[in-house]
Amino acid sequence: MNDLNFNINGRSVKLQVHSHRLLVEVLREQLSLTGTHVGCDTSQCGACTVLVDGQPVKSCSMLALQADGRSVTSIEGLAAGSDGERHPVQQAFIDCHGLQCGFCTPGMIMSSVALLNHTPLPSQEQIEHALEGNLCRCTGYVNIVAAVKQAATTMAGAAK
Repeated sequence: MNDLNFNINGRSVKLQVHSHRLLVEVLREQLSLTGTHVGCDTSQCGACTVLVDGQPVKSCSMLALQADGRSVTSIEGLAAGSDGERHPVQQAFIDCHGLQCGFCTPGMIMSSVALLNHTPLPSQEQIEHALEGNLCRCTGYVNIVAAVKQAATTMAGAAK
């Protein structure tokens, strides 16, 4: 067992983990953060995407110990404010019907948040490129892209 010290969704955590444990396993099984989904176990689908130091990472392809000393945000950490208000990307996915079965949604949202944090008003091409690593079997992506565009506009307006 090894010590793992990291920040998850704004709080410091210290855990004991085996060196072979994946970040997604620690999030789901030890921290009960089950919003991060396990889809393919091969880092192909993106359902397990979280932000590590602000960058999107497929948590099924990262050893938990690689998160030591870092900041991790899961889908549960987006709306962590005391008022319980949804993050603008979460709200846009609801408003624009950017989800159907919901399985890919956490990963899509986390990738979208990372994009908008670095590119506040992305082009259609930039949105599509940012979501390339996330697979959806239900929506055809049109509403997902529309949701990212709406969130970008909302977030840009709030920043003024």
